[in-house]
Amino acid sequence: MDKTERIKELVKILNEASKAYYQEDTEIMSNFEYDKLYDELLMLEKETGLVLSGSPTSKVGYEILSELPKEKHPEPMLSLDKTKSVDDLAAWLNGKKGVMSWKLDGLTVVLTYENGELVKAVTRGNGEIGEVITNNARVFANIPKKLTYTKPLTIRGEAIITYKDFEKINQTIEDVESKYKNPRNLCSGTVRQLNNEITAKRNVHFFAFSMLDSGDETVDKTVNSRFDFLTELGFEVVEHKDVTPDNIHEVVKEFADKISTNDFPSDGLVLSFDDIAYGRSLGRTAKFPRNSIAFKWADEEAETVLRHIEWSPSRTGLINPVAIFDTVELEGTSVSRASIHNVSIAKQLKLGIGDTIKVYKANMIIPQISENLTQSGNLIIPETCPACEGKTELKNENGVETLYCPNPDCPAKSIKLFTHFVSRNAMNIDGLSEATLEKFLDKGFLVELYDIYHIDRYEDEIVSMEGFGRKSYDNMIESINASRNTDLTRVIYGLGILNIGHATARLICKFFKNDIESIISATAEDFMQIDKIGEVIAEGIVSYFADEGNISTLRKILAEVNLIEEENTAEQDLEGKTFVITGSLNSFSNRDELKKLIEDRGGKVAGSVSSKTDYLINNDVTSNSSKNKKAKDLGVPIISEEDFLKL
Repeated sequence: MDKTERIKELVKILNEASKAYYQEDTEIMSNFEYDKLYDELLMLEKETGLVLSGSPTSKVGYEILSELPKEKHPEPMLSLDKTKSVDDLAAWLNGKKGVMSWKLDGLTVVLTYENGELVKAVTRGNGEIGEVITNNARVFANIPKKLTYTKPLTIRGEAIITYKDFEKINQTIEDVESKYKNPRNLCSGTVRQLNNEITAKRNVHFFAFSMLDSGDETVDKTVNSRFDFLTELGFEVVEHKDVTPDNIHEVVKEFADKISTNDFPSDGLVLSFDDIAYGRSLGRTAKFPRNSIAFKWADEEAETVLRHIEWSPSRTGLINPVAIFDTVELEGTSVSRASIHNVSIAKQLKLGIGDTIKVYKANMIIPQISENLTQSGNLIIPETCPACEGKTELKNENGVETLYCPNPDCPAKSIKLFTHFVSRNAMNIDGLSEATLEKFLDKGFLVELYDIYHIDRYEDEIVSMEGFGRKSYDNMIESINASRNTDLTRVIYGLGILNIGHATARLICKFFKNDIESIISATAEDFMQIDKIGEVIAEGIVSYFADEGNISTLRKILAEVNLIEEENTAEQDLEGKTFVITGSLNSFSNRDELKKLIEDRGGKVAGSVSSKTDYLINNDVTSNSSKNKKAKDLGVPIISEEDFLKL
């Protein structure tokens, strides 16, 4: 391939990755891969002098795709030039004093205050035009509601969700595929919600990193004076340190040493000239300002030998490959293993035992394989599960191959079943985390699901367990007892029957009028009369209730609880209407919430668009997605959430 064709190819690949990251809050390649391809494109452009109009090296951002109002920034928010060399940073300072701070990985937001009140908040958007998110910004966890400073003030900063809050939110999502990939994606979706109640619940924090001129010469003199001014007003500012060419290596190391213990996501550092007037006098390029530069961690790679692939069965049946290799030192720690995520990646890397591989830490934290130098491709996919020795299955979903254990009695699945049973949409029992359940299972306190309701037999042992105590025990028992008042939908869902989600469990209970005996004795044909239940799912339910052990477990659970019939007082104004939901949501926290609203009001929710569909709900009404195309072909109206709420 000649250089011109390679430039065209790289522009297309990088733009697709940027679009996914900035517009769709998803990642189709790692930062490591993106930077590698970006640097290759930059080099080719310098060699050939050819820069395409759509090149990411000459663009600031992308157009915004949402229904939030748009607004132009008073001053363009340019991207920063970047380097991975500390020596380059020292040379860039050219003997001047600088300020080093974290480059936080969230969503950039511009706040405008007038008369001490927050009057506007706008996202960075494409650098020229952003989305207005004022209502959401007002519920950020840490911004001042009222300032003592009454002159107009414009502040730029990063909205983030901490790792701790990210994990808490993900723990409430039972569907593995629906979990958020990283705090940045979660924050971006949260800050751009149309419903700020959801934003408030997710504990978004704002860290200021700059401001526009205040009109006060003392404040506007240096970056440090602006940080001090914002701190006095009550804002939290990014951690920052003074640097000179002499101490910059030491300061960068101080920041690097904190990464593994930070509770916030970052993807590098920012270096600015402290003297604002000097920095401004340097001007700007078409894309970059010259008063600041970004530093991205140079991924420290190490060459090693792949010795073994550990196939780790999960509690969902998925068997994850983990690479075991000769120990190497990366970012100051010893590393000997890295997740490969799925079979497809293992095949793409052409992994084989004895191969020479290169490994690195993504964002200096997560070990990953960056390259396979020998590519023997001799990896053997196990035909039996390491946990139960049952036959494994290879599944291919959307072009991604994964390995599964189909054995329902696989011991690796026991903890997952108990975790599912106590989850929010099932029996909703607090105090029984996965780690706690694992301990109880190991000690023999739990064997069957109904044993949870007799865990008080082991009161003395539990109270004396490490990490437990009287208060934790009492809270757990209180939650267990509270779960005894429940409905049949929660019980059926909590059993963990394959392919039966909470919405389907509700449909089953509604169809059989909450008669458990009718459910147990129903045929596949009976279940297939229920919307959304086809032959495969129906036969799976019948197979579950054909097992006397499963029926015994269910009856013993029912003996412990008091069933209350769900009341539905909602107006049945959607009766006879069928909806399909696709894309991201703004007004609802998840699709289950929207599905429940539709079903409570008499409507149905299908998984795919057909001639029987009345409406396709998609906030991106104009997209060319397959569901949108099919809806247009069939004449099915495509409506946004806002349109739906007006129905």
